Amino acid sequence: MANTLVIIPTYNECENIGLIVNRVRSSVPSAHVLVVDDASPDGTGALADALATADDSVHVLHRTEKTGLGAAYLDGFGWALSHGYDQLVQLDADGSHLPEQLPGLLTAAAAADVVMGSRWIPGGAVKNWPWHRRALSRGGSIYSRALLRLPQHDVTGGYRVYSAHALESMQLSSLESLGYCFQIDMLLHAVRAQLTVVEVPITFVERTLGSSKMSGRIVLEAMMRVTIWGLTGMGVRRSRTSAETAPQQ
Repeated sequence: MANTLVIIPTYNECENIGLIVNRVRSSVPSAHVLVVDDASPDGTGALADALATADDSVHVLHRTEKTGLGAAYLDGFGWALSHGYDQLVQLDADGSHLPEQLPGLLTAAAAADVVMGSRWIPGGAVKNWPWHRRALSRGGSIYSRALLRLPQHDVTGGYRVYSAHALESMQLSSLESLGYCFQIDMLLHAVRAQLTVVEVPITFVERTLGSSKMSGRIVLEAMMRVTIWGLTGMGVRRSRTSAETAPQQ
């Protein structure tokens, strides 16, 4: 297996960080973990430091302020590339992305530049969401796909694997969004770079501990940005990128 780093951004995730790191280490023992903490006032960073002290495969990157999920990931990507990792995994700290499904994503990554965990393809599922949140998420993906001409089905999902080559090819300095729209922006960059992108079905599970950072305002802002991109021709006009769906693991 390639030299893999699982990047976990955190802000006030003291109830979850120990559990999620242990699950990652159990699911893929060969993978390393990087916790990127945005100066959490609840002590998440200190807990992550304790995990790193106890396990040489766990690392911590402390950021001084909370400037968006995308900014945390970009700092994590930079750290990973400078330390020679070949595969970089995006994973939420709240347990919504199941570490137990990571081996399936990494298997698909052997033949792809980017692997996306998808809730909205056959075999994918969402647990513990009310119907209106399910409709909002799926509708947001459908709207973004149509306006930006993206072939993938779950364009807002954040459970992903990028090869180092992919990130180096995507011109990340030109990203426009560091918030909720970051995942869509990253996918646009991958497709424009003509990288091979595949979707693997995953089960998304709503968090049971801690509080969600999501809000209607954040989603609305993201959809406004997508609308602007679509109307100004920022979508994908033509691409040879693979939009295959990997078989269910």
